[in-house]
Amino acid sequence: MPEALAPLTGTTTGIGSHPGTDPREAAATVVGELAVPYLPELPNRGLGADMIGRSAGFLTGIGVDISTTGYRIGVPDGHVARLIGDHLQRDLDSFEEAYEVAGRRGGGLVKVQAAGPLTLAAGLELPNGHRVPRDRGALRDIAESLAEGLRQHVSDVRRRLGAEVVVQLDEPSMASVVRGTVPALTRLDPIRGVPAPEAAELLSRVCEAVDVPVLLHLCGPIEWDVVRRVPIDGALFDATRLAVADYEGFGMLAEASAVVGLGLVPATGTQRLDPESLARTAIRLYDEIGLPRRTLADATVTPVCGLSGSPDDRIRPILGACKTIASVLQEASAV
Repeated sequence: MPEALAPLTGTTTGIGSHPGTDPREAAATVVGELAVPYLPELPNRGLGADMIGRSAGFLTGIGVDISTTGYRIGVPDGHVARLIGDHLQRDLDSFEEAYEVAGRRGGGLVKVQAAGPLTLAAGLELPNGHRVPRDRGALRDIAESLAEGLRQHVSDVRRRLGAEVVVQLDEPSMASVVRGTVPALTRLDPIRGVPAPEAAELLSRVCEAVDVPVLLHLCGPIEWDVVRRVPIDGALFDATRLAVADYEGFGMLAEASAVVGLGLVPATGTQRLDPESLARTAIRLYDEIGLPRRTLADATVTPVCGLSGSPDDRIRPILGACKTIASVLQEASAV
C-alpha cells in the first residue's frame, strides 16, 4: 500500500454523493466529520450533476450534449459541457474554502471520484445513438480522454489544497460492458461484450495516467477477471451484498495489504442505526472467507453507497455510525 493511503486504514470515508444542492454545506460536513474527506457530488442539482454527466466533464477534447435518452457525445464547448464545468468549479471552490477554514490546507488525504471508463462509456451515446461500447475505437478514445482529464483534475485539487489525493473510479457497469448487456439501440443489433483483458487495459490506462493511488468502487456485479489485471491500490465494496463467488478476490485484496472498503451502513431509510450489529456483519464476512481477524483493523468503513437519497439530517448520523463501526472492528481485530 502506498504510504499516502495510510490515513485510510482503520478509519472511515464516504462514497461520494450527497443530498441537496448546496456544495458549501456538503463540503463543510465531510471536512468536519472525516479524517479522509471526499469531494462531494450533488446529483440532485439535475442535468450535468449525476455520475455520468459529472464524469463526462473530465473528458478532454470530447464534449457532451443531451438527447431524448441521455447524454450524447457532442461539441466540447456546448451548453451542457459548460454547465457541467460550472458545477465542478463550484464544488471545488466550496471544498477549498471548507478545507482552509478547518485549518487543513497543506496536508492530509482527500478522495475524488469519477465514473471509470467502462461505466462512463456505457452511459454515453455516440452521435448515431448507439452506446459508446459498440465502437471499440470510441471506447478507447473515451478512456484516453478520461485519463488525461482526471490527471488534470488531480493536479488542480493538489494545487488548491496542498493535500495528497486518491482517485476512486466507480464501475457499476463493468459487468454489463464485459458481458455484452449494455442496452442496445435495437434488439437486432446487440452490443458485443468487451473481453476482460481489453477492459482491464482501458481501466489500467486511467489508473496509470493519474499518477496517484486509485481505488475501484465495485457496487455492481464484480468481474474479477478484470479487477485482477488492473493496477489498483484497493477497492470499496457494498459488504452487505458480496456473493460467495466474490470471497476469493476480496480475500486476495485484504491479504495483499490493499485498501479494503467495507460498505456497511445503510444509506437510505430512517431505521435506527446499530453500529454493533453492522460491525458483526463485517466480522462474520471475514470469518466466512477465512481472513485473520487482525486484518479487520485495516478496513475502511463506508456507507453501502452514496448518500444522495438520504435526508439531510441523516448524513452526520450515518458518518458517525461508520466511525463507531471502525472502532468496533479495531477492538475485534485484537481478539
